[in-house]
Amino acid sequence: MPVKRLDRINEEVKKTLSEIIRELKDPRISPMTTILMAEVTNDYKHAKVRVSVYDKDDSVREETVKALNYAKGFIARELGKRMDIRRLPELHFTLDSSIEYSVHISDILEELKRNRKPQEEIPDDADTQED
Repeated sequence: MPVKRLDRINEEVKKTLSEIIRELKDPRISPMTTILMAEVTNDYKHAKVRVSVYDKDDSVREETVKALNYAKGFIARELGKRMDIRRLPELHFTLDSSIEYSVHISDILEELKRNRKPQEEIPDDADTQED
């Protein structure tokens, strides 16, 4: 299968899954859940779906992924209806913490910036002085 076609399918699956997940009424699924990537295999049998859950509580993130995996049959059927596909991929939801990691690194850098001492002033003629 041509790569461009598979890329388009992956993007459409990602978009459609995002819509479906927003509509789910399961209280275990955080409203701050984002689909970062959907990667369908060439034979359409499987789809790896990376999700990000923006919440400081690890248990909320883990519970969201568990709930998504629990509902993956329903989600796959909805995906099939909305995209009009006959072969439903088996969905595999995994947590992607790269956004949380980036936010954490940014917070650390900001903290370092706030705590940095001003540099001592160097005299203008310091580089021209000879020993």
